[in-house]
Amino acid sequence: MSYTSADPGPPALRLASTGTLTYGLSVGEVLGVSTLNGARLIAGRAGLERIVQRLNVMEVPDILSWVKPNELLLTTGYPLRNTPQSLDNLVADLDERGLAALAIKLGRYLDSLPAEMIAQADRRGFPLILLPNDVGFDDILNQVLTDILNRQAAVLARTEEVHRALVQIVLCGGGLQEVVDEVATLLDVAVVVLDGEQRVLAGAGPDEHVQAMRAFDAGRHAACGRGGCGVIGAHGTGDHLVVPVMAGGFDHGRIVAFSPAGTLRGTDLDILERAATVAALVVTKQQAVAAVESKYRADFLRDILAGRAGDDDRVIAHCDGFGWKLDRPVMVVVAELDGRPRAGPADADRRGAARPGGSEPEGGSRGRGAEERSAQERLAAAWTTAVRRHDRGAAVASFAHEVVAIVGADGVDPGELTGGPVQAMVKEASSIFAEHQQVRRTFSTGISRTVTSPAELPEAYDQAVKAVRVGRQLNGAGARAHFDQLGVYRLLSLVSDPEELHAFVRETLGDLASDDEPELVDLRRTLQVLLETNLNVAETARRLHFHYNTLRYRIGKLERMLGAFTEDAHLRLNLTLALHVLRMRGI
Repeated sequence: MSYTSADPGPPALRLASTGTLTYGLSVGEVLGVSTLNGARLIAGRAGLERIVQRLNVMEVPDILSWVKPNELLLTTGYPLRNTPQSLDNLVADLDERGLAALAIKLGRYLDSLPAEMIAQADRRGFPLILLPNDVGFDDILNQVLTDILNRQAAVLARTEEVHRALVQIVLCGGGLQEVVDEVATLLDVAVVVLDGEQRVLAGAGPDEHVQAMRAFDAGRHAACGRGGCGVIGAHGTGDHLVVPVMAGGFDHGRIVAFSPAGTLRGTDLDILERAATVAALVVTKQQAVAAVESKYRADFLRDILAGRAGDDDRVIAHCDGFGWKLDRPVMVVVAELDGRPRAGPADADRRGAARPGGSEPEGGSRGRGAEERSAQERLAAAWTTAVRRHDRGAAVASFAHEVVAIVGADGVDPGELTGGPVQAMVKEASSIFAEHQQVRRTFSTGISRTVTSPAELPEAYDQAVKAVRVGRQLNGAGARAHFDQLGVYRLLSLVSDPEELHAFVRETLGDLASDDEPELVDLRRTLQVLLETNLNVAETARRLHFHYNTLRYRIGKLERMLGAFTEDAHLRLNLTLALHVLRMRGI
């Protein structure tokens, strides 16, 4: 539990240097051992619950260099006999270093303690203990250390017994719910396992306690360490313990214990840490099973999109087992991360055995960085969540370079194309994907025409792939394009050699193909508007805010550079195509 100056009491449990909690005796329990029957607490009563894990004897003046947290420091005052003024700041120095208490034997080297030292100990809740003259330090050391070791042995034995019980639950087929139930029974508190988004994976206890634990985990600011960080704090309704569920270096969530009556103890943290370890095993097992199932689904969807899954009746029946509804009008949606080069259509036969669905050759996955794999996984999770919320019968799978979804097209207005349900899915997937990103990433989306049978899905998939690639070239990262919106750009995208397109642009536009000179760029803009208005000089002048005579002068200059395009329809077509190519980014 945490305390304020208005509520004096023990500080939060301290983490030992190993990163795990080492249990000892409270200062109050130390005062109860038989060798300290005559000892007297003269200051710092608020710190009686401080934990003593080790003992030390003050034999040198520079003792601060040798002390460790959670120590009970014993002294006769011999190092300070010639400088009693050093006692004034000793309490503050020891408290700042995390010591549990200071026990002093007076009479031989020190006759009394300064009033300021006693007052400071009371202010800080730092126990000052007056030792009887007839007790030896060796007796105190032996008995207190023995009691500490016995306490640690008892805690370890209990923790080991709990660990065996939890592991046995998993070995017998139990899951997170059974683990949580066992921990809740052992600690007599409410327990919940949350994922990174505060979603409840398993819980034991009243609903109001579960909601209190979710709110606590969402609002807490304390970082959890490698060995489990015990966050013990008063939040109005009771005390909490929180431990991360870690596996393979990944944070899978939190296991939280909640006691409205404030009955959680420091020793309960060990049990919660063991439960977190077992929970990590369960989560890892579930992920392994889910990964196998996901791969099986993805493989079958890849076969569908490659046209080798069988006839329509077989595909529909098989997909029903996955919850996919393909016996209806559907569209194929492809989402692809921006910022990564993609192989062109000529690099692989999407309908062959090599890489339908954007899969990659063996070893390619290992060549991608961990960051790229993580981004692809987040993209897949975002799209799966978004699609499921809007269309429970949709098929979703993640391939090597893209996420593919087959969504229902019932009720979709053909005039909307990228609007309606697809727009809602893209928006929601973008929002989910943007969460928890250290490096901002975007994705582009391509949408196919509507098809009415599984046999048409390979062609629809090719349309969606072409739409996402050309859409990004036209509009940059984050583009969303429908196949029917591509127009002439579909034909231009089929040219597999970009150099051929570059050569066509240079031959057709000449100096106007360059972006180096602002005057030429301005002339190219004039040409583009002229072609868009079908050589309507008045409309072009209005759009460009030119005087009519200025535009006539520019037309003459353009014809001297390009030829008589105002009279040659074929030249105008070539010029229009060249300007379209320039608009296609990434070529």
